[in-house]
Amino acid sequence: MLEKEDLTEKILGCAFKVHSKLGPGLLESAYQACLKYELEKEGLLVESEVNVPLKYEEINLDCGFRIDLLVENQVVVELKTVEKFNEVHFAQVLTYLKFTGHKVGLLLNFKTKSLVQGIKRFIL
Repeated sequence: MLEKEDLTEKILGCAFKVHSKLGPGLLESAYQACLKYELEKEGLLVESEVNVPLKYEEINLDCGFRIDLLVENQVVVELKTVEKFNEVHFAQVLTYLKFTGHKVGLLLNFKTKSLVQGIKRFIL
């Protein structure tokens, strides 16, 4: 099993590859499918659109939210295609980490000229 830091570096390497080949301007779903493909080529276990149940008082929701990608059951990856990140995007990833119990999250924005400008790492 890879250490979380090595795992996030591998995820970012694949994200850079996808972004350099495709560039900005596509739908989030296109980047998600291509990133999943690249990660699986690296031998990583990747789940996409992971339904996460949510309990609120007496209400049980089978799907309170969906994680874009969950890599090696350790790293939550949320993809965006937005002009720039805002506080709600950060809060979204932190909420996902809180409700899943995972400790590491990556927020990736593919609508940037350089992907370096579209990366935010979260560690709880």
